[in-house]
Amino acid sequence: MSDAVKNLSKAERVKFILQRLQSLYPNPPIPLHHKDAYTLLVAVLLSAQCTDERVNTVTPALFELADNPFDMAKVPVENIQAIIRPCGLSPQKSKAISVLSNMLVNEHNGQVPQDWDALERLPGVGHKTASVVMSQAFGVPAFAVDTHIHRLAQRWGLTNGKNVVQTEKDLKRLFPQESWNALHLQIIYYGREFCSARGCDGTVCDICRTCYPNRKKPKIVLKP
Repeated sequence: MSDAVKNLSKAERVKFILQRLQSLYPNPPIPLHHKDAYTLLVAVLLSAQCTDERVNTVTPALFELADNPFDMAKVPVENIQAIIRPCGLSPQKSKAISVLSNMLVNEHNGQVPQDWDALERLPGVGHKTASVVMSQAFGVPAFAVDTHIHRLAQRWGLTNGKNVVQTEKDLKRLFPQESWNALHLQIIYYGREFCSARGCDGTVCDICRTCYPNRKKPKIVLKP
């Protein structure tokens, strides 16, 4: 077998993936429309089990109603729910937005805390949401891993983790810390454009084929 058709080593895969994603998306924008840490926090909360595109169609009306925790805390939950209903899970999400807005006012002077524990204590804010806010609003190195990144990391041989927690640990170990914030977004954009759940099974896109030229069968991924 010639070197040209050998599967890449893990170190080679990491190097190629970094270079390929940087060339495709050198300055990846945050896909959720927002103007500050608070509006980003609310938008990420709404994106759970919902597309970013759908969230971006809902947030203009929501933020016209209230775009800061002081005003949002005064809005009846049912009014929030009426606006965000297209995002799904609207009863839970509307209550979470209301309660976290009150908490920000009462406990943090209306500011989104730049603190992992404080963020994850807010209702509706799990580790992934906190990671997005910490990285994109405050520039703190973080690697937010959702089901899509979890799937691609398995296709690219970067993890065999059974859940997003293990996948996050593996990716953080493989990639330099200074790349994490952009890489999270770069993988999301690449997945949408070239390596979607329906568009690639681990044998179709450029990264999958380059990393695993000998792969003949679809890559079975473990769902989180």
